[in-house]
Amino acid sequence: MLEMMQTSQFWVDVFKIILIDLLLSGDNAVVIALACRNLPEAQRKKGILYGVGGAIGLRVVLTVFAVGLLALPYLKLIGAFLLMWVAIKLILPEDEGHGEGSIKAEAHLWGAIKTIIIADFVMSLDNVLGVAAAAKGNVWLLVFGLLISIPMIAWSSQLVLKLIDRYPAIIYAGGALLGYVAGEMLVGEQSLKYWIVSQHYLHWLVPVVCAALVLLVGSWLGRRRAASVVRDLADGVVASGVSKKGEGN
Repeated sequence: MLEMMQTSQFWVDVFKIILIDLLLSGDNAVVIALACRNLPEAQRKKGILYGVGGAIGLRVVLTVFAVGLLALPYLKLIGAFLLMWVAIKLILPEDEGHGEGSIKAEAHLWGAIKTIIIADFVMSLDNVLGVAAAAKGNVWLLVFGLLISIPMIAWSSQLVLKLIDRYPAIIYAGGALLGYVAGEMLVGEQSLKYWIVSQHYLHWLVPVVCAALVLLVGSWLGRRRAASVVRDLADGVVASGVSKKGEGN
């Protein structure tokens, strides 16, 4: 472990894990705040601390399991495409409501802790996939990265959300990073190993192309969604005008 920590690649991969986990955990950070908002002031810190502690344990177990699965043939191939879809969804504009209304505010400490752990489990499947890919099978790297990033989510969640609101480009940078990691996963697929080895340039070209595809497809789908909203609004205005005209006659 100490030898790994002395290499620059270790810290590059740790940075990837932290960034991916932070970018994909905006909703989780909101859940923590919502679940604890009705607790007495003296219990809020305990609720956050114990809830996040339970979430850390569960997330590590899930991600270690995912790392093991990614070692099986063809699963990296499937995981790469799933991760690209996660990246594209990250770029797309979010639906109104953001799912926050379904989070129950608990007035009791253990109820809040339970809510945080369950919600984190349900909402963290994309995080697990992204972090497992960035860890590249290294369990120590995985645990180290998660132990740093998850507490950061708990105590700097509002800062992360404000930064994303203020600088939307962070979302696109995060989507590109996930696309790049998906490309690295694709290049690491065992069934493609001999073909990839003979074409050295693919080691950097595939991740770059995957990152570019995420940005292009995400932007295209975002424009289509925006155009659809405008059309729906226009149709609603026209329908309202026709209805009023009919009533006037």
